Amino acid sequence: MKGIEEWFEEYGQSHRHPVNVAIHKLAVPGIYLCSLGLLWSLPAGPLPAGLNWAAVAAIPVLAFYLQLSFALFVGMAGLTALGLAFCHQWQGSLLWPALLIFVLLWIAQFVGHRIEGKRPSFLADLQFLLIGPAWVLASLYRRLGIPY
Repeated sequence: MKGIEEWFEEYGQSHRHPVNVAIHKLAVPGIYLCSLGLLWSLPAGPLPAGLNWAAVAAIPVLAFYLQLSFALFVGMAGLTALGLAFCHQWQGSLLWPALLIFVLLWIAQFVGHRIEGKRPSFLADLQFLLIGPAWVLASLYRRLGIPY
C-alpha cells in the first residue's frame, strides 16, 4: 500500500495552479460533507434502528485514513462527526440541498482542473476521491505546524 507522502505527491501533480488549489481547498471538504448528507438521505432499509448509510459508509472511509496516518484519521473523524451531527440536527430533507451543493462543487473542481490543464486524479484511481480530503487537511496541518 502506498504511504501518505506518495499519495500526496501523485495527487499534487494535478493540483499546482493556485486557483485550482484554492477551489479544491473549499470544494473537497464541501463534497465530503455533501456526500454524508446524500448518504444520510437514503432510506435506512435493512439497517438496525439508529444507524444510517452515512454512518455505515464512514467506517471503511475512516479505516482507510487510519491506515495512512493517525493524525489525519483524527482530523477526518472530527470532520465526519461534525457532518453527521449536522445531518442529525437538520430539519427536513437533506437530499436536494446536499445534491445541489454537491453538483455545484464538482463543477467548480472541473473548472479548476480546466485552469490547471490536467485531468482530475480520481480518473486514474478512485482512491484519490479519499486522498483529496486528506490532502486538504494536511495543508491545514502544515499551516498550523501539526505533524501528520
